[in-house]
Amino acid sequence: MKITTNYEKISNEIFNVCHLFYPDEKLNDSEPFITHKMTTDKNIITNEFTVKNGDDVFSLTEKKEFKPTNDVLEDQRQLKRFAKLTLYKLFSSHFNKNMPWGSLTGIRPTKIGYDLLNQGVDPYMLTEALMENFLVSREKAKLVSNVIRNQKCIIRNDKLVDLYINIPFCPTRCNYCSFISSEIYRVKELMPNYLECLVKEINAIKEIINNNSYIIRTIYIGGGTPTVLTAQELDYLLSNINYPVNEFTVECGRPDTITDEKLKVLKDHGVTRISINPQTFCDATLKRIGRKHTVQDIINAYKLALPYGFDVNMDLIAGLSGETLRTFKHSIQTVLELAPENITIHTLSRKNGSNITISGEKSTDDDTIEKMVNFATITLQENGYKPYYLYRQKNQLAEQENVGYYRDRLCIFNVDSMEETTSILACGANAISKKIYGIDNRIERLANPKDIREYISRIDEIIKKKQELFW
Repeated sequence: MKITTNYEKISNEIFNVCHLFYPDEKLNDSEPFITHKMTTDKNIITNEFTVKNGDDVFSLTEKKEFKPTNDVLEDQRQLKRFAKLTLYKLFSSHFNKNMPWGSLTGIRPTKIGYDLLNQGVDPYMLTEALMENFLVSREKAKLVSNVIRNQKCIIRNDKLVDLYINIPFCPTRCNYCSFISSEIYRVKELMPNYLECLVKEINAIKEIINNNSYIIRTIYIGGGTPTVLTAQELDYLLSNINYPVNEFTVECGRPDTITDEKLKVLKDHGVTRISINPQTFCDATLKRIGRKHTVQDIINAYKLALPYGFDVNMDLIAGLSGETLRTFKHSIQTVLELAPENITIHTLSRKNGSNITISGEKSTDDDTIEKMVNFATITLQENGYKPYYLYRQKNQLAEQENVGYYRDRLCIFNVDSMEETTSILACGANAISKKIYGIDNRIERLANPKDIREYISRIDEIIKKKQELFW
């Protein structure tokens, strides 16, 4: 696919819209050819698109009033959104195909919703505004409206920070996973050095916090699978954190890493929330995706955790290879019977580097995935779960999304990280810190090395960079 435009700042956005209708195409000098021209005349912006794919040639010209503001970045966003909408209309009309998220291609649909509200859109008209301005389906527009309505925990304060700690180890690697995490048996010898460096970084962050009057809002230990650590290793790690917070999450994830001894360690150190992630309640699927546990192991781990009083999150994935709508409905019904505080519904993403992508494993068809997601959305809300924490990923099947649901208590960290309203101090390999400048509406990111060995060897440099950003 070749894209030509006189407004180079929009090239990526054009490609993202093209990718909705030509999902297998990559940027090169071959057909289809997409030509774009943007012109302005007396506050009228004109977008002209022509698409040529062999003998198939089609085009569209759209005009819109545009009044520049004093915010250059906001002006650019508006120009990009109008161009994307024009191109989406062209493709949608030509192929007679509507996408659930319309012309929206970013990972944060709620950001668009908040932008509209800040521009003066009535909250009760947000659904209609998303449908009108971005051609989002009514179902997805309503979902965004509901998520925003439920995310009442957002606080904008430059002194608030969330603490994230990454444990990039897993018992085995799932076939859909592309995260930079290592199977523990391959890198077990690195664990002592990794924990030593991790604690060193955590203690350096304590100094940053104390000297700059930061307030820790939430703590989140993710991965990987943090409970791949032994009870003794967990105790050592948690003993060096010891911040009194109301929300402290540890991703236990895999039930084959959960023991009563580890759960007691978590409770003793103030952990309030854990994840036990089935992904599915089908033994055949678990085996197929590379899990070394059974459905009964999931249920046993959940029951083991109940007496400790944690808020529990459970993840399910729509679109796992070999699963049917019936299989997925069974998983939804099973998780509802267990009744955890939080349920997160992911749609499978065929990520570069995952085994399913490398092997070319056949995916569930889009129609079935759409039915899975719709069933989850309706059924969970009918059973008292409210949607929050919405995001999308590249190469997500059927152009669907990931949504968290809660009964009484949502995960504040999830909201903070997705809406980017609170700074994040992140420790560990592949952890990304974010410094939020609320007044300037600006974000600076600082990524730790992905490779575990590189993280260990560069720990002093990593700490110095973090001090420079947050001091």
